Amino acid sequence: MIRLMATVMTFMAGLVAGATQAHEVMPTIADLSISDGAAVLELRLNAEAFAAGVDLDGLEDTDTTDRSAAYDALRALPPEEMATRMAPVAARIAREIQLLNGDASVVLTVEDLAIGELGNVDFARESSLTLRGALDAPQAALVLNWPEGYGTLVLRQIGPEDPYTGIIEGGGTSGAIHPAGGDAKSGFGVFAEYIPVGFDHILPKGLDHILFVLGLFFLTTQLGPLLWQITAFTAAHTVTLALGALGIVSVPGYIVEPIIAASIVYVAVENILSPKMHAWRPVVVFCFGLLHGLGFASVLGEFGLPEGQFIPALLGFNVGVELGQLTVIALAFLAVGLWFGRKSFYRPYIAVPASVVIAMVGAYWCVERVI
Repeated sequence: MIRLMATVMTFMAGLVAGATQAHEVMPTIADLSISDGAAVLELRLNAEAFAAGVDLDGLEDTDTTDRSAAYDALRALPPEEMATRMAPVAARIAREIQLLNGDASVVLTVEDLAIGELGNVDFARESSLTLRGALDAPQAALVLNWPEGYGTLVLRQIGPEDPYTGIIEGGGTSGAIHPAGGDAKSGFGVFAEYIPVGFDHILPKGLDHILFVLGLFFLTTQLGPLLWQITAFTAAHTVTLALGALGIVSVPGYIVEPIIAASIVYVAVENILSPKMHAWRPVVVFCFGLLHGLGFASVLGEFGLPEGQFIPALLGFNVGVELGQLTVIALAFLAVGLWFGRKSFYRPYIAVPASVVIAMVGAYWCVERVI
């Protein structure tokens, strides 16, 4: 029994360590516009990661790389000093990105570099890099080769009615990008492309959402109460995800994020105090789900939704989120619920200790996000 409890607590402690020290890697967002015989590529990127020489391919957390110390030091620099450090790196990025115009390579040069203001160093600041290149054949299609080590790129064409949108991993290549649009992905193609985006936001990057879902799971392993909670949570965050993505509802992150952390504390504490689900629990979970949906919407806003394919992209992202949540439930059930869920010691030695750890993490986040 002691060994079992220690295993559960070790697992939860691992979540705590990853959650409280996570430096999540975000994708680079690129807007490509074609006009006046030139291509302009506007990149929103984590400049410190590029300047520190971090290999972003497949990376989830900068703390796991041997360049983390250099990365953290750069994040503490004022914008002017960081711009000086970044200038030669920006020139290298311009050289390494290969943009083909028909059969010819486009020579990209740095047009502008803007470093974000210095804020909370626990969070990556967003900087922008604008590259420009003259086109030998302005009417010919473009293809962009994204270099290895650069991580994920979300590439969006600006201008035509039927623009190109694609998600490219390091070392990957875009499809053909036509100046006048056309040959865009089908609705199903966009739907399928955004499923892994939603899933990735839950597993492995959505530690706050993972802990909330685990809080729902540890109340009881009985299917009925669990389904009531998951249904309420899914219905709620689907509504606000759509409203947030449409721009109808917008709540600042400094309000949403502490309340999301508080929701984690609530479900965990109720697990500790109550051995069963009360009638109000699904209602409370629904209300918290509305706020989690706004959090999902902010992530989707960072990726952007393709014009003309808004609905397929939104549905794909939401399906990915749901698959991620169901995967969390399935893994928790296979790890402890299947083997110990009906045992008399499950609640006092597994569910309650795990809920204590979840509550502690949520409380830490709540304080951290308010200060």
